[in-house]
Amino acid sequence: MADAQATQTARQPGGEFRLGGDLPVHRLGYGAMQITGKGIWGEPSDRDGAIAVLRRAVELGVNFIDTADSYGPFVSEELIREALHPYPENLVIATKGGLLRTGPDEWVPLGKPAYLRQQVETSLRRLGVERIDLYQLHRVDRDYPLADQVGELKSLQDEGKIRHIGLSEVDAGQIEEAGKTAEIVSVQNLFNLATRHHEAVLDYATEHNIGFIPWFPIATGELAKPGSVLEQAAKEHGRSPAQLALAWLLRRSPVMLPIPGTSKVAHLEDNMAAADIELTDEEFEQLSALA
Repeated sequence: MADAQATQTARQPGGEFRLGGDLPVHRLGYGAMQITGKGIWGEPSDRDGAIAVLRRAVELGVNFIDTADSYGPFVSEELIREALHPYPENLVIATKGGLLRTGPDEWVPLGKPAYLRQQVETSLRRLGVERIDLYQLHRVDRDYPLADQVGELKSLQDEGKIRHIGLSEVDAGQIEEAGKTAEIVSVQNLFNLATRHHEAVLDYATEHNIGFIPWFPIATGELAKPGSVLEQAAKEHGRSPAQLALAWLLRRSPVMLPIPGTSKVAHLEDNMAAADIELTDEEFEQLSALA
């Protein structure tokens, strides 16, 4: 039985969620931001290592990879194609547009509809696909009506270039507003065990069966200090605090889709092992009370 369970975990880490009700993804995915250079700018210092991480993720059962045209910029999408194209049939690649890069660690929202269309077209070419499974507005640009930004993505969806549409760093009101223009199937906000100011958005997503993709999902920091509840629980499970932080996310909501990122195969394998951790009710409540 143990071998059978291990095989199931490898095939479907974290269980399954259907984006938009029709696009199945394994709930523990991979975020491809860290495979670029310092400051999320330029080529990685170890290109072969980045390729190896992407391929190993798929070997471990990941079928949901999140990236963006701004990672590099463009480098992450190019590496994904180099590593994995032609893609496995069940692999879902989500990408994003709406941020202009002007230098390392510099991000400028740009939601001009013509720019968003350009970014979708170039992402299609870089990824080597005819349709992007999930395209997310990376940031809402206050200089343009949200309806115009989402409306351009809806037009691209109607043209068959986007399958599903998502948003990033929004509140529940913005999700509702965007939903008047197009169906929103995912939201990607900062969320982890230590930082939970988007609880209301998560609750809204859970209620409406919208995939919630927490970026920066591992942030244990002070929570994992010696003698803490997190450290004690990690020792009892024979696991790392980071693994328990991911297990807590998976337990927090059935729509939760963590995408821990890394540029190292060993770190990737450690993260993916979080999928088979089952927290007790008491452990979950203790961890939830930490922040």
